[in-house]
Amino acid sequence: MTPDNHRPTADILIVGGGLSGAILAVQLLRKPGKRRIVIIESRSELGRGEAYSATELSHTLNGNAARMSIDPDNADDLTQWLGDFIAAGGWPESDEQHLTAAELFPPRGIFGLYAQQRLAEAQVAGAVYGSTVEHVRSEAVDLVIDDSGLEITLADGRVLRGAHGVLATGVFSAARTPQRDSNELNAAAVDPWDVSAMRQLDPQGRVLIIGSGLTMVDAVVSLELAGHRGPIDVFSRHGLLPHVRRQPPSWPDFLGADHTLRSTRQLVRALREQCEQAVAQGIDWQAPLDTVRVHIPRLWSQATDQQRRQFVRHVRPWWESHHHRSPPPSAKLLARLVEEGRLTIHAASLLGVEPAEAGQVHIHVRRRGETEPTRVSGNALINSTGIQYDWRRVDRELPRQLLARGLIQPGPLALGIAADPSGAVLDAKGHVSQRLFAMGPPLRGMWWESTAVTDVALQAKALATTLASLR
Repeated sequence: MTPDNHRPTADILIVGGGLSGAILAVQLLRKPGKRRIVIIESRSELGRGEAYSATELSHTLNGNAARMSIDPDNADDLTQWLGDFIAAGGWPESDEQHLTAAELFPPRGIFGLYAQQRLAEAQVAGAVYGSTVEHVRSEAVDLVIDDSGLEITLADGRVLRGAHGVLATGVFSAARTPQRDSNELNAAAVDPWDVSAMRQLDPQGRVLIIGSGLTMVDAVVSLELAGHRGPIDVFSRHGLLPHVRRQPPSWPDFLGADHTLRSTRQLVRALREQCEQAVAQGIDWQAPLDTVRVHIPRLWSQATDQQRRQFVRHVRPWWESHHHRSPPPSAKLLARLVEEGRLTIHAASLLGVEPAEAGQVHIHVRRRGETEPTRVSGNALINSTGIQYDWRRVDRELPRQLLARGLIQPGPLALGIAADPSGAVLDAKGHVSQRLFAMGPPLRGMWWESTAVTDVALQAKALATTLASLR
């Protein structure tokens, strides 16, 4: 690898300009010292990424504003910004909910505006130190490392060189990501967030949805916005729906008071006892559950691989349906459709998708408790299986190249990629990189909960401190 004075140079190259990349840049810009930051992002805007590019007001955050600050030093940051935004007439529809700014579940598109404004403000603050951020609009397709830095090749052939790099790629949505050995589902499916495409469907037609998590909730909201009024069949292995997110009172931090709780079985037993105590006192069971979140990174990182596998195999479906909850308006819609008999949840595993003519789709599923497959027909199909965390299955150029070059290795249980506690990436031989780091969803295997706004914000702050100390 030969340096070229004509190539752009940077102190830090950030791959991905969604929420992860943007708030890392915010943290870096706020730190004293002159540094040039380059963010590689194919979208026209920074700060939005996959999740916050939504344009429909009904596609909201699944947490209220008080829970979703991108500033780990100010839990009220989003609440304050949202209050000002509403006062300026930015979201007049919020008046219909009769809630305070802290209680509101903002549309994801508006949350993207919030992230963008905080980035713009950080750029002004960084200019005082001589720091800059440049948005290079392209896709990173390859990366190589030498003793003095790294080079990233872009899809258009350009090569960027930097002292350090960060993989802030965000989530690989299963519905929008080419995947090895499972692309037949996406080939036949409608995008869960594409309301305009759903308007082309037969409004009375039967829609089949694979997966019952929060992506499914979004898909049902999209169908409602598109005017769909036909039956909806949802298929997932356990047939569990996300619970509605409520805003319970505070509860004692029982895990903070007792560090002897380490195994999956101990945690589940203690949490069940706490929830039973809350209910007996007339308090929402979500109150004790919400105290667990802050301890998940510690519990997950100190668990053995066997304990992690046990959690994924036996607890994960219930954990996600109870913890990754639906915003109230969306949950209300689902409850109404279930009551009307239009939405039916099936506990069944997808076995395959048949090629079919336009306006028809056929899938094969195995229902829970049955041995023989069942053929199910509908008029449209939606892939709502959530996020693909296994980088070995992501059929995109950069993950393929990083794996082929041995620059990364799968994370625990093949969730994301492996790194040390600071976010420094581990290569195929287990060596800790001095040049390449990761944050956010790619570190799912390291911390389990590594996708929520507060998780990413805390990682961004810590990683920015690490990067600022490097030369």
